Amino acid sequence: MIKELKTFIAVAREGTFTAAGDRIGLTQAAVSAQIHRLEIELGVELFDRSGRSAQLNAIGLQALQQAKDLIRMYEGLGASLPGAGAPSLVAIGAIASLQRNVFPLALARFHKLHKTLRSRVLPGLSIHLLDLVDSGEIDMAVMIRPAFSIQADLRWRTLACEPYRLIVPKSTQGDDWREILSNEPFIRYDRASFGGRQVDRFLQRKDVSPRETCELDELDAIVQLVENAVGVALIPETLGTRCWPAGIRSIDLGVDTFHREVGTVYRAEKEAGHPIMDFVEILHAVADRTCSRRQIDR
Repeated sequence: MIKELKTFIAVAREGTFTAAGDRIGLTQAAVSAQIHRLEIELGVELFDRSGRSAQLNAIGLQALQQAKDLIRMYEGLGASLPGAGAPSLVAIGAIASLQRNVFPLALARFHKLHKTLRSRVLPGLSIHLLDLVDSGEIDMAVMIRPAFSIQADLRWRTLACEPYRLIVPKSTQGDDWREILSNEPFIRYDRASFGGRQVDRFLQRKDVSPRETCELDELDAIVQLVENAVGVALIPETLGTRCWPAGIRSIDLGVDTFHREVGTVYRAEKEAGHPIMDFVEILHAVADRTCSRRQIDR
């Protein structure tokens, strides 16, 4: 039944049986069979089957929260028993850009403090990591803050507000970001990510329609494409950025500068002595020092 409940949560999160199957590694038929078994066991229908998407009905919405609670309790079995001690594994989600700078140092310090603990780091887009924290599948995530309000039982702490810059090949003339975006090929930060959506909203607000040449999520890859004169890009100056590559010039957007907020998110119950809170504190301390050094450098 635990397997079926996890599949149910995945379907509710992804919106279709096919998308849920792709996410958890099952075929659409296997997902459908598991949901069918769950509904038979519960004696109720969980989804409105009038459309192609998997829309939860009123009973399904109620069952979803109960399913999440059951999964959390199942995964915490034994944690509070006498002699059980602290969990032996912590699961942490992190977007790629943060895994490359402040994250490794913080993780190293965490393991010096908790020598017997194991950690598992899961990469992913912020929206997926948020869902994993909400469902209890990971202990915390380091991610971009979404434009919408996060769930009431989750806690958010800001690490940094990263300004977006227009990066261009060194040979590109001029500093007028609007003119450059209008005339040069554009490498788009993937709109499936929270950061990419910020870029999309900015372009719409400023009524700029650049000539797109490609779209991808990996910031390092975008930087390399710009350095190789494939185009220009709007990306955040990430927390660990000390300088741009030699073949790139960064243009400040001035009064039009917008930011992405990166931070940590975890469930409220983790605040009660869970070792993951030590990692949160260490990570924020490392981030604060990194921000201070960057200000001194400038």
